[in-house]
Amino acid sequence: MEESPTENFEHAEHAEHVALLGDRKLTLVSITIAILAVLAATVGSLETVETSATLGAKNQAVLMQAKASDAWGFFQAKSMKQNLYSALAEMAGPKAADFTAQAERYAKEKQTIQAQATTYESEVVASMEKSEVHEGRHHILTFAVTMLHIAIAVATIAIIMRGLLWPWRMAIGLGAAGTLGAALGYLL
Repeated sequence: MEESPTENFEHAEHAEHVALLGDRKLTLVSITIAILAVLAATVGSLETVETSATLGAKNQAVLMQAKASDAWGFFQAKSMKQNLYSALAEMAGPKAADFTAQAERYAKEKQTIQAQATTYESEVVASMEKSEVHEGRHHILTFAVTMLHIAIAVATIAIIMRGLLWPWRMAIGLGAAGTLGAALGYLL
């Protein structure tokens, strides 16, 4: 979620206005709003970190896939040369030994290239799995920060209604759900 850089200052300003009224209930609600705003900012930052990590892992997977494709193309070129020299060795009399040596050289080079291509492919799989973990966390954190923002809005209703406590209690529950959700995003 995109937030204004001054949004948390606005919550603090509202809390200051309420504190000047001298009503304990309203002061408690305003402190709750300030705490919820800090939690929302923290979870929002974590959400951004997970988004970046998802994109980074996916980019790594694409890079490794390109390297694997290049390696397999190189492998195929070596295979074609090996096959050409093997065919020439069968048809050539005095040069057969040279052509056989070349075919054997390409066969050895293919093994190294095949191992590298296979390594790149396994890195693709690992990077995609990593991106899925980060993406899952991102989705959980998006839900959590949304719950925290809703909690702030509901707590604000308690101030508007001059200290009515049921919106404040609901905000506490929503804030707890958002905080718990964010924690579970890293535990799962």
